[in-house]
Amino acid sequence: MVTNSGPKKIEKDFYLFREGDMPDAMYVVKSGKFAVVKTKQNAEIVLAEIGPGAMVGEMAFFDNEPRSASVKAIKDSEVIALPYKALHAQFQGFPEWCKAIMRTVNGHLRNANQRIKLLEKSEASENDLFPPHTITRLISILNLVGQRYGKPSPDDKGLLVNPNILRNYTIQIFHEPTHKMQKMMSALHDMGHMKVEDLGEGKQKIVILNVDLLFAFAEWYNDWLFKKEDDQIKIREEEIKTLKAVIHFTKLTAKDKKGNSRVDLNLMQNESLTALGYAVKMEETAGLIQNKLMGEKIMEGDLLSCTVNIEEVEKITPFWEIIYLLEKIRR
Repeated sequence: MVTNSGPKKIEKDFYLFREGDMPDAMYVVKSGKFAVVKTKQNAEIVLAEIGPGAMVGEMAFFDNEPRSASVKAIKDSEVIALPYKALHAQFQGFPEWCKAIMRTVNGHLRNANQRIKLLEKSEASENDLFPPHTITRLISILNLVGQRYGKPSPDDKGLLVNPNILRNYTIQIFHEPTHKMQKMMSALHDMGHMKVEDLGEGKQKIVILNVDLLFAFAEWYNDWLFKKEDDQIKIREEEIKTLKAVIHFTKLTAKDKKGNSRVDLNLMQNESLTALGYAVKMEETAGLIQNKLMGEKIMEGDLLSCTVNIEEVEKITPFWEIIYLLEKIRR
């Protein structure tokens, strides 16, 4: 807590304050440079950079709201701290009309910031080609048409889908645009779950290869979307590689005495680059342990391992691959 006014040095990559902190002072930048950043998942988005003479943290002086962003030094810097407690004592001596104007201006700025955030969120949503429930709807259309009208495709070992019937169901029955279905199928083709072949003159050969997987995905994702947020197990995109490594090395590790699947963490860390083409460190399993997809680390002699809920891990890994790939496709 800041109680004394005066200079304060902040080293490079250290924070003046963090998003969500309760405010206790405003600051004038004396030297150096700071970045105003917002946290998004595991990344920081730079909103602005401020240098000498700029003031930061002033808005909370009036409403005492938690910090709306973090301020981080991008070079060794120095600020002058102005504690709110001392400023409030001086503020009381201002004329009432002056205090009213300052509070009003501050309130308008807060409201403007909130509206900008809502507009940005709305714009981002509008640019999303595949909102979550659109994903389940389009894949369910594929599943329905494939199961009802599909024919075995001996060459491709999947279900051959009639493009005209699929088009009719997409547009006429479910009122979904065909360009969304085409992009969905293209993405599933890239992942190896479908085969979409252009035959020329507007004709296509459409084959669903992983029929059971697409059915399971639609049911699982629909169930996941309707769960309470606290009950949703969320996998970060960067954890997909870790999941794949866990699957690979679990199959190379003997089960424990109770018959539970487990993964040799040392083997995974030492051999993942050679076996999979990318390195996985032990600490990268922390989120999976927290989500109970893996048990706590156990040391038995020279073996450091974790039990693995391998059935669930193998089930959800391709599901999250589908979700993140579709999230990246824009209009």
